[in-house]
Amino acid sequence: MGELIHCQVCQEAATVHLTQIANNKIHKVHLCENCAQSKGMTDPDLFSLEDLFSPTSGFGLEESTADNSIVCKRCGLSSRDFKRHGRFGCPDCYEYLNPLILPMLANMHKSDSHKGKIPHRSIDSLQVSKRVRDLEEELSTAVKEERYEEAAAYRDEIEKLKASPQKGPDHEA
Repeated sequence: MGELIHCQVCQEAATVHLTQIANNKIHKVHLCENCAQSKGMTDPDLFSLEDLFSPTSGFGLEESTADNSIVCKRCGLSSRDFKRHGRFGCPDCYEYLNPLILPMLANMHKSDSHKGKIPHRSIDSLQVSKRVRDLEEELSTAVKEERYEEAAAYRDEIEKLKASPQKGPDHEA
């Protein structure tokens, strides 16, 4: 059984545990049910993590992390509003609040851009398909520029790649 964690306000047994990561620092708050209710944590319209971790709450952040200068020009949502509610107001918020979003994504994930996932068995076939497309572009350019010997070499390589058995379930030999 784990160690009993006490409420940071009244020292009763804590049943509400919150964690916020800001500026690469982890801030944790442990509260009992009564203290959580008194802070409005059971009512999403009254409670915000930003308020809980504000300097005046006594729980954590020394300085505000909200940059109020960033505002969506379409719906008027500010970065502070986003941090308070955790939701965007419209599709344009992704563009206008991008300076706020990119660092968050970089901290949460390996990258700030989505590259998708590819099954290992499909990687070879995708690489061959991409190589064929690239060679076809080179072939087209070589023909337009009347570089026929290069074009013939590209054509031969394309035929060779297309004739070779592809790895993966999509290309059965």
